[in-house]
Amino acid sequence: MTQHRTDGPPVGSAPRSTRPAKGAPGVSQTQSRAAADAVKDAAVAAKAHVPRTLADRLRMQLSDDIVRGELAPGAVLDEMELARRFGVSRTPVREALRMLVASGLVDLRPHRSSVVARPDRHQVLGMFEALRELEALCAGFAAERMTKPEQGQLQRIHRTLKPVVRGGDAQRYHEINEHFHGAIYAGSHNVYLAKLTAETRARIAPFSRAQFRNFGRLTQSHHEHERVVAAILGRKRDEAMTLMRVHIGYVHDAYLGYRPEASQIFASKVRRTP
Repeated sequence: MTQHRTDGPPVGSAPRSTRPAKGAPGVSQTQSRAAADAVKDAAVAAKAHVPRTLADRLRMQLSDDIVRGELAPGAVLDEMELARRFGVSRTPVREALRMLVASGLVDLRPHRSSVVARPDRHQVLGMFEALRELEALCAGFAAERMTKPEQGQLQRIHRTLKPVVRGGDAQRYHEINEHFHGAIYAGSHNVYLAKLTAETRARIAPFSRAQFRNFGRLTQSHHEHERVVAAILGRKRDEAMTLMRVHIGYVHDAYLGYRPEASQIFASKVRRTP
């Protein structure tokens, strides 16, 4: 009679595997994959934002100053003054300014110092109108094309904004809000459209950022995001487009609170929905 050990598998047999059966991943495997994906995403994001040259670092600093409103539209950007401020020569400053001109944040004036871009009210309203339609297209395509992981990422970003709203941190909300909209651009799976929309948004950022200073605007913005997210997750293309138009319309309204002289032009153009 063959005897077997009572404290383990039969003698001579292979040890029993503790891993779940194929097709039924355990919690630890799922968590590991999620962690690995998060690390990859973070690495890609970090790599995309690491400035490679001194001029690129200066460009990022000046761009942040413009977007935060520390350098107002029309502010003079004197090369020598900037070189002294950052402790560098004029060469990287000049290169950084050229990059900012290409992005539309700075206007180059021949034989004079560059200035932070300050388009006239017709130009600003035109950019708002264009952004409204570009954002709507991105939302519509995202509703049709977003993958499950992309939907999860959009939800995570949206949830991240909630405690920021409670804390009333307008600057932090602005920063995360850029990621929120960027996730929708990426989810459109249209590289050209995403690039064009991001460039338009960057161009208008110094003029639209003031909206978050309005009382109650953070809460309202988050509610608008909630509805856009629900439409995208529900694969409701037309609804997502309409809600995004409404959302950008409120951004425009907040701008009018700071620029009342633009109200008449804006009311007759941007308020209209196709």
